[in-house]
Amino acid sequence: MTGLPAASIVCALIAAFLFACASVAQQSAAAQVPEDRSLIAALMRSPRWWAGVVGDGGGYLFQVIALALGSVLIVQPLLVSMLLFALPLSAKFSGYRFTRNSWALAIALTAALAVFLVVGNPTEGGTDAPWAQWSVPLVTVVVLVAVATAFGLSPRVAPGWRALLLGSASGALYGVAVAFTKYVTDLFEHGLGHVLGAWQTYALAAAGIIGLYLQQRAFQVGPLSASLPAMTIGEPVVAIFLGMTVLDERLQVSGVGIAVVAAAAVVMLVATIALSREQATLQPAPEPVSD
Repeated sequence: MTGLPAASIVCALIAAFLFACASVAQQSAAAQVPEDRSLIAALMRSPRWWAGVVGDGGGYLFQVIALALGSVLIVQPLLVSMLLFALPLSAKFSGYRFTRNSWALAIALTAALAVFLVVGNPTEGGTDAPWAQWSVPLVTVVVLVAVATAFGLSPRVAPGWRALLLGSASGALYGVAVAFTKYVTDLFEHGLGHVLGAWQTYALAAAGIIGLYLQQRAFQVGPLSASLPAMTIGEPVVAIFLGMTVLDERLQVSGVGIAVVAAAAVVMLVATIALSREQATLQPAPEPVSD
C-alpha cells in the first residue's frame, strides 16, 4: 500500500500512540490526588498531567492529518488501537500485571469496535436539526450519564466499577460533543456571531468540559484499564445513536451484516465489563527478588 492511504494509516497509528501516552500520563497524575482534595486544582499543578494534555494535542493534530489523507473508515478503527498501547503502558508504570486474559479482552474489544465501525459504515446525515428533534434522545443520554456518574462517584462502589461508570459517562458526553462538532464548525463560515448565538455551541462546550472532568475522575478512582475501554466505546456508540435518532444517519448494513454488527456490539459490552472486573481485582506485580 502506497501513497495517501499509507500516510493516513501511519498518521492514525501515531495519533493512537500519542492518545495512549496522554491517557497514561493523565491517569497517573489523577491517581495521585486523594478524593478529599480538589482534583482540578491538583491537576493544574501537575507537570505530568500537562504532558498528557500536550500528548492529546499532538494526537488530535495527527488525527486531523490522517482524516485529511484518508477516509474515516480507515482512521477511526486504527485510533481504537490506542487501547493496545495504553493498557500495557499503564500496567508497566503503575506496577500492575497485565495478564494474558487482559490482553485477550483488550484485543477482542478493539477488534469488535473496529468491526462495528467498518461493517456498520454509518452514513453522514444532516447537522442542523432543531431542538424538538434533539430533546428526547439528548435527555435520554443525559439521564443515563447522570445515573452512571452518581454511582461512579459513590465510595460504596468498588474502584473498578467506579472507573467503568465514570469512563462510560465521559465517553458518552464526548459522543454528544462529536454530534454537535460539525454543525458548530460550519457556523464559523458565517461569522463569530452565528457561533455565539447557537445553542449547539454551548451544548458542545458543556459536553466537552463535563466529559473531561469525568474522565479525570475516572482516572483518579481506578486503573486505566477499567475506564479507558468504556470511554473508547462510549464515544462512537453515543455519537452514532444521536446521529441515527436526530441527524438522519444510518448504518449501511443488511443481511448477514446486521448479525455481524449486533455480535460486535455484544462483544464490546461483554469485553468492557470483563476487563473492568478483572482489573478491579489485580494487585501490583511483586518486585523481583535480588540475589
